[in-house]
Amino acid sequence: MFQRITRLSALWAVMASLVLVAPALGAGRPPVVDPVLRALLKKAVSDPRSFRDRYSAEVWLMDMSQRLKSRIPNDAFRMKLLENVHYEAIRAGLKPELVLSVIQVESDFHRFAISAAGARGLMQVMPFWLKEIGKPGDDLFRVQTNLRYGCTILKYYLDKEHGNLSHALALYNGSPGRDRYVAQVYQAFQRSWFSQ
Repeated sequence: MFQRITRLSALWAVMASLVLVAPALGAGRPPVVDPVLRALLKKAVSDPRSFRDRYSAEVWLMDMSQRLKSRIPNDAFRMKLLENVHYEAIRAGLKPELVLSVIQVESDFHRFAISAAGARGLMQVMPFWLKEIGKPGDDLFRVQTNLRYGCTILKYYLDKEHGNLSHALALYNGSPGRDRYVAQVYQAFQRSWFSQ
């Protein structure tokens, strides 16, 4: 449980750091980009792996589908979203439940969400990353693309913070030193997405 919470903190930290970059974008200045994160994103967007354990994934999908049904009533879209969340979270080395918690707080599962800072999609990824890694044609409103970027960024911050999920989540959200966002992610995890 602690590792899950720690991983959740990492995810939020990545998103937080992206939000911190947004004011520089609005001011016409190019964002400061970590070259290690840039390289990880380049690698992530070309990774074609699938589920490692199909049976466990199917059990997880059925459980999470019931939990998500009130937010996303369309069965086909809900299942496809959950498949993508599970796939991208596992690919990045994150718990899928953490990713669901981040999505709930970031966009409340609205795939076309745009923040005031310009972050896009389910995991609220900043669009400057597309140009930064040489993929200007990628669509951050495409579920799998958004999840791949968001999970890669969150995992990067989790690793950078040596597994401290709270710090990583704060960086993801661009709110280091503040607890509100991290608390929201933990609360979403505990109320809706914990593993049984």
